Amino acid sequence: MSRLVPPHGGGNLKPLLLEGDALEKAKSRAASLPKLRMTSRETCDLIMLGIGAFTPLDGFMGHADWQSVCENTHMANGLFWPIPVTLSASKDDAANLHIGQDVALVDDESDEIMGILTVGETYAIDKELECESIFGTTEMDHPGVQKVMAQGDMNVAGSVQVLSEGEFPAKYGDIYKRPAETRALFEEKGWASVAAFQTRNPMHRSHEFLAKIAIETLDGVLVHQVLGKLKPGDIPAEVRAEAIDTLIDKYFVKDTVYQAGYPMEMRYAGPKEALLHAVFRQNYGCSHLIVGRDHAGVGDYYGPFDAQYIFDQVSEEELRTRPLKIDWTFFCYKCHGMASMKTCPHGKDDRLLLSGTKLRKMLSEGETPPAEFSRPEVVKILQKYYASLKDGEKVEIKLHKAATG
Repeated sequence: MSRLVPPHGGGNLKPLLLEGDALEKAKSRAASLPKLRMTSRETCDLIMLGIGAFTPLDGFMGHADWQSVCENTHMANGLFWPIPVTLSASKDDAANLHIGQDVALVDDESDEIMGILTVGETYAIDKELECESIFGTTEMDHPGVQKVMAQGDMNVAGSVQVLSEGEFPAKYGDIYKRPAETRALFEEKGWASVAAFQTRNPMHRSHEFLAKIAIETLDGVLVHQVLGKLKPGDIPAEVRAEAIDTLIDKYFVKDTVYQAGYPMEMRYAGPKEALLHAVFRQNYGCSHLIVGRDHAGVGDYYGPFDAQYIFDQVSEEELRTRPLKIDWTFFCYKCHGMASMKTCPHGKDDRLLLSGTKLRKMLSEGETPPAEFSRPEVVKILQKYYASLKDGEKVEIKLHKAATG
């Protein structure tokens, strides 16, 4: 019997990706169905449904679930779920749909048919309510708010059959992992307690320190990076993967850390997104989620530890994957090493505060970060990437409004 945390909802993983003859038949049928186009975020959510990362969901949420998730962080049936998983459409497209109809779901960028949805409901939503509930703001400077406000006026709910994982398997190779695969890996390693480290950045010394704290008390760490589309100025996943692999190889004990990636786009929803990260990490087999400063935050929309406090409102019965809360970390010149607010008695003048935003800013401006900031092997990889960019590709990074962490 597995010693890993069970999938969310207490049952088995529920991947919705078809295989074999069923897949070929569905692909053939989908080609002749009416088509509904999806944004890149919706495509990523469909793939998460396909691989079982959004277990136990069986498709895109209806109005009752959407409203209950927004207002109560639970679906209408009582299942804990912190952020809506929905599919939008224009009023004209929605008007042409009827209950029970099958439609082909097409990725808006690649034009690939990604799945089949059986229409269960079409409905309008209060976008401002969703934004205020999930992001804590309706300001259009927030990248998550921008995406919700740009959605079609209607949502289309229904169960799905997933036909493709898009470019992810071919583009990312061994980095791209499904929940069943990470669970099998943990079982093979004999791990029962696993901390997920969420990242959309290369790992600097502070990140390394967080992972090592987890290794001291748990069986292992899954460095789990975002493979979906990010915002301008973020470092591509392939570069991040190389940098993280190098860090793991040079600075971690063998077989204590494993890197993988998942096919979702960031919402930049801070505390609510931290909860979603824990939900699908439970499906990946992780007992803990490392939650440090400004987890999944953007700009100054959230307090530095709001993503930790929100877990205090969620019981272990609702969410089995628990937070590993770690205070602000930094390099202290008087301690002669990495430390946190809980362990270092010295003042701010003795501390080098670290963040992914600062690292990206220094690299984009041609500066070499100090050794206390990032490992030299990692810096070398990142410098090579920035040197390859043309001036027009170097997005200005503004510390006040750029995403941090």
